[in-house]
Amino acid sequence: MKLISYIITPIFGLVFFIILLIFHPIQWLALKIFGYSGHKKVVDIMNWCVMKSLLILGIRVHFKSEYKIPENQTIIFVSNHQSMFDISPIIWYLRKHHPKFVSKIELGKGIPSISFNLRHGGAVLIDRKDPKQAIVALSKFAKRINKNKWSAVIFPEGTRSRTGKPKSFSINGLKTLAKYNPDAYVVPITINNSWKAYKYGKFPLGIGSPIEIITHKPLKIDSLPFDELFTKVETTIKEAIK
Repeated sequence: MKLISYIITPIFGLVFFIILLIFHPIQWLALKIFGYSGHKKVVDIMNWCVMKSLLILGIRVHFKSEYKIPENQTIIFVSNHQSMFDISPIIWYLRKHHPKFVSKIELGKGIPSISFNLRHGGAVLIDRKDPKQAIVALSKFAKRINKNKWSAVIFPEGTRSRTGKPKSFSINGLKTLAKYNPDAYVVPITINNSWKAYKYGKFPLGIGSPIEIITHKPLKIDSLPFDELFTKVETTIKEAIK
């Protein structure tokens, strides 16, 4: 299986990079001509293409949602984080909720399409080495999603789990987002198996392990004291990790 991975990984890498190169100028044009709505549609389609490119690696994405997520309402999606392949399915399957990511500042430059979208699509870029900058940026982001009825996606582990085993959750990001969105809902998300794409490291990529994404029951932020809400969200996510 690993031998096949050595053959398939370069093919996937080429297709992935071509997708990013093609959509970079299209994003720019869509934003300049059609504004936010045009740019978002292009980003949604790009992420569908990225998600489907995983089929080259024999990786299918299964999205499970048993609960209705409120629409036209700010949602804070809180998820465990296993690999970069977590991102595109979340953007595509939750597209009607306008998900915007809390991302590290390093991703805001140098990556075709991805950096452009992070800078111009409504995300927030935080410097994990500068807590003051991170809090100020998160506060502005929280107000922005509230004003526009967008949603936020946050990975409270901070960094990706390399083995699938969840790390401890940091409370600060969610607390800041909740402070400025008291009427919003928190939706826990559990991601399974995407870490297996990197089980050999960055090269070759692992093949044939389906990714599962589960959205759990929405929780109104003001339905519980915040500490209880945070504990419930973390427990819900981790109990569904396989």
